[in-house]
Amino acid sequence: MDPVNLTYYAVVCGGLAAYAPNVRNVAIRTVVGLCLGGFAAMMLPVVHFFLGF
Repeated sequence: MDPVNLTYYAVVCGGLAAYAPNVRNVAIRTVVGLCLGGFAAMMLPVVHFFLGF
């Protein structure tokens, strides 16, 4: 996986998670968003492989 794509997904998800109202602590939301964005970016090639792209 390209590190630029991984960073992009992590930053976008982290930024979006910072505005999510479910968790009161902004730092925790941002860290969770960064982790989930990074994980989603790492899984993208696997999904493409199984879908045949």
